[in-house]
Amino acid sequence: MSIQINHTRMDDKCGEECGVIGIYDLEGNDVASSLYYGLFSLQHRGQESCGIAVSDTRGPKRQVRCVKDMGLVHEVFTPEDLEGLKGDIGVGHVRYSTTGSSVRENAQPLVLNYVKGTLGLAHNGNLINAHKLREELEYTGAIFQTTIDSEVIAYHIARERLNCKAVEEAVSLAMKKIQGAYSLIVMSPRKLIGARDPYGFRPLCIGKRDQAYILASETCALDTIGAEFVRDVLPGEIVTITPEHGIKSDTSMCLPREQEGRCIFEYIYFARPDSNFDGINVHESRIKAGRFLAMDSPVEADLVVGVPESGNDAALGFSMESKIPYGKAFVKNSYVGRTFIKPKQKARESSVQVKLNAMPGVVKGKRIVMIDDSIVRGTTCGRIVSMLKEAGAREVHVRISSPPFLYPCYFGTDVPESEQLIAHNRSIEEICRSIGADSLAYLKRERLGGLCQGLSYCEGCFTGTYPLAPPTEDIRGEYE
Repeated sequence: MSIQINHTRMDDKCGEECGVIGIYDLEGNDVASSLYYGLFSLQHRGQESCGIAVSDTRGPKRQVRCVKDMGLVHEVFTPEDLEGLKGDIGVGHVRYSTTGSSVRENAQPLVLNYVKGTLGLAHNGNLINAHKLREELEYTGAIFQTTIDSEVIAYHIARERLNCKAVEEAVSLAMKKIQGAYSLIVMSPRKLIGARDPYGFRPLCIGKRDQAYILASETCALDTIGAEFVRDVLPGEIVTITPEHGIKSDTSMCLPREQEGRCIFEYIYFARPDSNFDGINVHESRIKAGRFLAMDSPVEADLVVGVPESGNDAALGFSMESKIPYGKAFVKNSYVGRTFIKPKQKARESSVQVKLNAMPGVVKGKRIVMIDDSIVRGTTCGRIVSMLKEAGAREVHVRISSPPFLYPCYFGTDVPESEQLIAHNRSIEEICRSIGADSLAYLKRERLGGLCQGLSYCEGCFTGTYPLAPPTEDIRGEYE
């Protein structure tokens, strides 16, 4: 019997590409264990594959040890693997694919051997000109081992390094060619480099523990390994970590702050609530979203509940503002990840009760406000509404802590093409009927700025207006 691995998210949410971490211990201590635990805290950013690559800066330049495979962090790495990953500099990665198929060959970090030594690279984001750059490289003799745009970045850094004095200069020159969303961590034989695209779509921060420097997608990874937060990498900034200079910064690629375009969905859904992104606490942003919903779309009800885990913080905010009690209406199976094996390709509805179950003793006879972060295709939301009503809820009023998805994303979030989005060509009333709710309201678009305290952000999936021009044709997944 053939068993199909289903890599479509069972909860019908949009997915985010990756989580990255890098560590350079200037005292020469091994970093693999800290990379491992850091990846644990970033697991929510990708559950398809993961990997760690390490090197010893005091040893030969071409000796990089790497372990990577399909699966979750605790599934891929054994104690023996970690014991064999000897080195004082390293990078780690967890992956959720939006470009390139979900196979072992596309797992990161990527490790390249070239005339100047080695490069280890971990990438979070999505390039919009990867197709063009890849073709150009192929016609000059490049042979690709993967189908991911991250390898295009690695090739360009390696090629630029042949004609410049330092690897950080090569990163800067490569950044002038690549377009789109990227937070990069690059490990060279003697340096650890972090870079963020000029729009700042994806997060990247710097931490320090004793004499070890850390680069990570989220501050929660720093907390997990006992590191102190130093600062965020600025949009467009390149930071280079060496024993001689500590943190060295290059801001020549930075844009004026009003042109930046950090992904608003980091605050709404992607980032862990205990993380801070560009100086703003994610939990507090979600509390605000719930408060805004209660202000703008009030309803008479007996209980406010969140769809775990992503709806819980906004539900608490709605409760605080509306004075309607907050409660727990669902039991979540914590052992079901965002990807899982199904014996047949069935409708998404069959997946929902594997992960969630409503509690009749909590909801029976009550008017419920159900808070979730988004509705993509609508299948899951409708099933959860039905679940509450089958458990005895008298009314179910749905509130969504983001505006309706109307357009696709090209910058590392797998918001699908418009025709697959339930809000495309449907009114709020039509969506409400489709999911079986008694009422439905979304976060107003003008409230988004309040979630990130005035920082510039990308709202292209809601408006169709992006910080930079999207590709003329949608090639996402072309190599899958």
